[in-house]
Amino acid sequence: MIAQRNQDCIDACQACAVSCDNCLEADLRETNDLQMLANCIRLNRDCSKMCYTSVTFMASDSPFAHQVCELCAQLCDACAEECEKHAQMHDHCRECAEACRRCAEACRNMMAMAA
Repeated sequence: MIAQRNQDCIDACQACAVSCDNCLEADLRETNDLQMLANCIRLNRDCSKMCYTSVTFMASDSPFAHQVCELCAQLCDACAEECEKHAQMHDHCRECAEACRRCAEACRNMMAMAA
């Protein structure tokens, strides 16, 4: 199976996308902190989209999966960094940061195996 060798990364990307979507929705409900969470919301949106995109590139064994996953890891790092700023106040941000860190690591591991 083509995608099997990337399954750990696919799983991490899917989990990260779901966590980012969850964090984004929770952030939007934080009406008192909405302005403070604006960058977190943006990064959650972008990271989620990139994670889902990475899954499709890996699942189809695209020759561009390596480059897509490289960008995914960068976005995951940025999203994790932003969410960590709010992790003390919001559990969803802490959980999202953890998922982003796992995803970035999985993407880098996948890229190392492909090299």
